[in-house]
Amino acid sequence: MSEMNRLRWKCRRGMLELDLVLNQFLEQDYSTLDADAKQAFVTLLEAGDEELWALITDEAAGAAPELQTVINRLRTC
Repeated sequence: MSEMNRLRWKCRRGMLELDLVLNQFLEQDYSTLDADAKQAFVTLLEAGDEELWALITDEAAGAAPELQTVINRLRTC
């Protein structure tokens, strides 16, 4: 299975809003990320749906600095 297929699978969530945001980001922005930002995206995908949605919608306390750049880009999707 290719890296993109694995990421597509990880982007499938129980929350429609997350599905839409994550898949749009993966298709449009992921390829433009540097290696550190790609790793940050993979790290974010390990979070639970509620936690990840709270980070994207800015309802949660500040995320780790290395994740913030990717979170900001997810917010624009």
